[in-house]
Amino acid sequence: MEHRPKRANHKRTRSVEKPTTGDNFAVDILSLPNIAELIEYGEITIGVVRPVGCVAVANDEDNCMAMLARRDGETLAQFLARLDRAIGKALTDNIFTDEINPPSK
Repeated sequence: MEHRPKRANHKRTRSVEKPTTGDNFAVDILSLPNIAELIEYGEITIGVVRPVGCVAVANDEDNCMAMLARRDGETLAQFLARLDRAIGKALTDNIFTDEINPPSK
């Protein structure tokens, strides 16, 4: 039986602090009403799909509402805000956004 190296105990140096009211992160998280509504009955998925890169997909039981590709230099907060707007367009105007699949001819 092969010996496994013992797990090193590292002192944690990072912590998550409660955001302050002037913090942009707190404002961005609180201003995603369409995502909040959708995840009550649908889902969003964020991850890497090769060769596209980082993508976000939002869907409910019947429709894929938005498929977005993260843009160069776009922060996660900006990406989520853009996803929230795309979900809003799908919910209110039936406009579904697809930045991942090439348009069919």
